[in-house]
Amino acid sequence: MQNPSRDEAMSGHKSLHGGVLSGIKRHARLVGALFMREIVTRFGRESAGFLWVIGEPLLFCAGVLVLWSAIKPAYEHGVRLGPFVMTGYMCLLLLRHMLSMSVGALQANVGMLYHRQITPIHIFIARNFMEFCGGTVAFIVVYVALYAIGEVGLPHDWLLLYAGWFLMAWVSIGFALVMAGLAMKYEVMERVTSLVGYVIIPFSGAFTMASWVPSHYRDLYLMVPFPHGVEMVRSAVFGEFVETHFNPAYAFAFGGVLLLIGLVLISDARERILVE
Repeated sequence: MQNPSRDEAMSGHKSLHGGVLSGIKRHARLVGALFMREIVTRFGRESAGFLWVIGEPLLFCAGVLVLWSAIKPAYEHGVRLGPFVMTGYMCLLLLRHMLSMSVGALQANVGMLYHRQITPIHIFIARNFMEFCGGTVAFIVVYVALYAIGEVGLPHDWLLLYAGWFLMAWVSIGFALVMAGLAMKYEVMERVTSLVGYVIIPFSGAFTMASWVPSHYRDLYLMVPFPHGVEMVRSAVFGEFVETHFNPAYAFAFGGVLLLIGLVLISDARERILVE
């Protein structure tokens, strides 16, 4: 005969497990619905509007690549110009788009917060997931295009490429949530977001590599979390013959701290917005 207490424990465990799965599915449905609403709101119901999620970062990267090709040599510091611009600028676009779309996200969706099931974090996840998907597909399209014309070869380390891209997204989301939380508390922060987007460019790693920074300043430069993801992506693309510097554990921890700070800053955002 089985112990009743054990049966009860197993039953409780299954109930808890089912409750967690049910909660995850519910949150996923909410985020999915908000994701589709964001696409329709920003780009309309036509298929061309949906493609613009991919086309916007794609055109930005292509424009910068053409411009740099016209004014710069094919190689700089022994690194080919095409893949250098591609890896850096696509990471920068991911960061800047997540930042711009997070700040003001709640104000743009204030009506949705009257639904009890929807929380601010659902809105932030939906918006950032949309930017991540669009940026990822645009990165793939640019990579394939450069590969087709012989500007870049296949990645030397696929896993490192994925890890670097996801790490860049992780840190970008954390930074975006912090800025969004500050914008909720201080109105001026929403107005200077575009300025912040330009200020972070020299520290993003998009247009420089850590190996180009003088050695006595490199550690200070790498205290900024953004270059680590970019350096990982470049290491995966260029291979071991190009010097790179990164610490994924540090950048991941930094991104986690930013994420926690951002969540704390926006924790009372729903009440504040609804009151206003």
